[in-house]
Amino acid sequence: METNIDRDIAKVKALKKMKRNALGLLGIAVLLFLIAIYFKIPMLQAFSEAAMVGGIADWFAVVALFRHPMGIPIWHTAIIPTKKNEIGENLGNFVSEEFLDREKLEIKLDEFNFATKASEWLSHEENADKIASVVALNIVPGILRTIKDEDVRKFIQVQFKEKIEGINFGDWVALALEPLQKGNVKDQLLTNLLEVMSAELTNNKDLIRKKVKASTPFLSFGLADKSITEGVFNGLQDFLNEAKNPESTVRLKIDEYVYNFLDKIKNSEEMRVKINDMILGFVGKKEVQDYINGIWDEVKLSITNDINKGDDSSIKNNIANLIQGFGNGIKEDPLMIDKINNFIKNDLLSVLLNNKKVIGDLISSTVKSWDGKEVSEKLELEIGKDLQYIRINGTLVGGVIGLVIYGVEQLYHYFIV
Repeated sequence: METNIDRDIAKVKALKKMKRNALGLLGIAVLLFLIAIYFKIPMLQAFSEAAMVGGIADWFAVVALFRHPMGIPIWHTAIIPTKKNEIGENLGNFVSEEFLDREKLEIKLDEFNFATKASEWLSHEENADKIASVVALNIVPGILRTIKDEDVRKFIQVQFKEKIEGINFGDWVALALEPLQKGNVKDQLLTNLLEVMSAELTNNKDLIRKKVKASTPFLSFGLADKSITEGVFNGLQDFLNEAKNPESTVRLKIDEYVYNFLDKIKNSEEMRVKINDMILGFVGKKEVQDYINGIWDEVKLSITNDINKGDDSSIKNNIANLIQGFGNGIKEDPLMIDKINNFIKNDLLSVLLNNKKVIGDLISSTVKSWDGKEVSEKLELEIGKDLQYIRINGTLVGGVIGLVIYGVEQLYHYFIV
């Protein structure tokens, strides 16, 4: 990719080449003058004399724009560096008066149709990817570096606490459990729970035996262990089996207990306050607070790891899709295009026109702040190559005019004198 330095080097080479061409043509005119004198060729002498005068005069005019010719501070030379402030002021006035004119701006804005061009550009996948890459690789990391981690953690803590304290968990629990009091939901849930308990009891029979053995007197020599274990196991299993039967006394008592518990949660303010306090107390534990504090670190790490994936970054690709979709959306919405164009035409136009003096003053003050020599060198680099054609044309045109004058003089002497 060509850089500004490369372009400047190329411009310097082109300027030097054109200066050599102009100087070489002037040298040819000098050589022709010497030949004309030596061989006494009047026509060639007239041509070369006028060519030298034209070339030197135009050389002086071109150089006088940028510096003093041959370093001599001749009056009205080095115009650009010495008149820099006046040039800046005139340029500012010219822009504010000629460019920032309502009628001219309205015509140009109507012709440009910014909304259509912008939506067309944004709708191309390549352009959307370019913008997304800039956002993902520069703006997002910059924002993450700017944000203070402690401030974010404190913000999350405050927001989390306010949201949690604003929730009545007792009401939520009561609302969530209300369906259990209706239909077969509660019965099916209890049956499933009892089935699980029965299966776990069977799977842990050896554990029950060990617990019983550890609790029986040593002098029984294990004779009572088996009987006690079987008694405990069978008793519990019988209780669970009976409870599985919806018509059993045990099941009816469990149903009544559950119903009363749910009713208490639903209708007792005291119970709901206890539930609420219990949950808030859990949230206030150090482990929970540490987890909340780590949320931001996890978010940052996730964002950074994703961005480091480059073209595979989901953040970057989502931004690109959003931009491309935005462009397609505008392109297919004539009403939105009109709104955007009207905004630019009316609101932006008003801003420009109301501040055109400020814009003119900004241009003027900016030019005044530049170094005169540096401005002169930059301008010469930009337009100096084309100005050398003035020197070349001056030499050639001067020579032709010299021939015309010589011809007129000869005709005068031939016909009149």
